[in-house]
Amino acid sequence: MAELNVKNPGLVDILSRTDPDGKIANIIELAEKSNPILKDAVFTECNDGTKHQHVIRTGIPEPAWRRYNAGVKQGKTTTAKVVDTTGMAEEFSVVDEALAKLNGNEAAFRASEMSGLIEGFNQFMARNMIYGSTAVTPDGFMGLDVRYDDPAVASGRQLINAGGTGSDNTSIWFVTWGPRATTLLYPKGSAAGLSHKDMGAQLWDAQDGSGKFRALVDHLKWDMGLSVGDWRGNARICNIDVSALTKDAATGADLLDLMIDAEEMIDTASRVGIDSKGNLVEGKTVIYVGRTVAKFLRKQALNKKNVQLRVEEVAGERVTMWGDMPVRRLDAISNAEAAITFP
Repeated sequence: MAELNVKNPGLVDILSRTDPDGKIANIIELAEKSNPILKDAVFTECNDGTKHQHVIRTGIPEPAWRRYNAGVKQGKTTTAKVVDTTGMAEEFSVVDEALAKLNGNEAAFRASEMSGLIEGFNQFMARNMIYGSTAVTPDGFMGLDVRYDDPAVASGRQLINAGGTGSDNTSIWFVTWGPRATTLLYPKGSAAGLSHKDMGAQLWDAQDGSGKFRALVDHLKWDMGLSVGDWRGNARICNIDVSALTKDAATGADLLDLMIDAEEMIDTASRVGIDSKGNLVEGKTVIYVGRTVAKFLRKQALNKKNVQLRVEEVAGERVTMWGDMPVRRLDAISNAEAAITFP
């Protein structure tokens, strides 16, 4: 299987913090901690500036039997043109120069201040990867929720109904990352991920309007989009009533049973694609769950005979697995989703 665990380059690779003993320690708010999607996602450079135009296949033709000396009709797939956009998120880190010098380690103090902004960037992007909508925020990008929210359209077959009603629902997402399936986008000619520019010392307007002060300024920027090339590579278990979840699934959603249903909706063909160099690569399907579902998923696994859900040691990290699919907790997944209406 091709390795699709592409590391997202950016400021998070180089930031460090000085502890009281003067030793350099890693900042715990690294991107992959607050946004585990970055452990799995692949990135695609847009082919039209800040937009990405591609064709999705909406129908697969079948071949025909041929007789000797007789012809057959030409097969042709049916397709639809899709344009996905990217959004541009920016922020400034502004530190009083005098305060930074007073701290004794100017560089470490600036890095410490920026760590919170970096975590904010990652939480913001994770939330938009799931719930982003250009109908609500025109300057943003389309996430997964709006692509899988209608049982009446073709992609609606990828929706598994957990039976919840009201507005205290959540979802489990099966997402296939790969050149043919789902990718994250970045504008043509730019770098993928969070970028950083040290803007040095400059006069800055105080937030309270009292005047200007000399500040050390850093600029953070992240251009992001999301593209789904083959909707058959993803599945959504929706309408999971979080208030009705129990550890033995006697009432509420039987999470393990629903995950079997969702897994069977993933089309294996959607996991195979061609990369930008023409190489055949296989995608990687990952399962994302919110904090509440993660808790009850483990409890239900202990209360019934189960061989699918297990915990493995992968590269020194404990990872929950469903078959060959990692299960990752993504706090950006809401417990306040409105119920999707099924026919």
